[in-house]
Amino acid sequence: MGEINATDGRNRVNIRPGQEVDVVQKQDQRSGKLTRGIVLRLLTKSPHHPHGIKVQLESGIVGRVKNVVTQK
Repeated sequence: MGEINATDGRNRVNIRPGQEVDVVQKQDQRSGKLTRGIVLRLLTKSPHHPHGIKVQLESGIVGRVKNVVTQK
């Protein structure tokens, strides 16, 4: 059960620059299409956001984190 919390994109503490994440872009919110990338910087200042912490990826894409990709 702890693994689910560790990959939760709604808590800022779980996300750091350099991590691989899946984000949903604004235009993809209805379809739920996810885009994978590496976090460049965190844009949401609050410690928690119900729809996911907003980040900018190294590719320049901005979206809300849905999953943090865990490395094995």
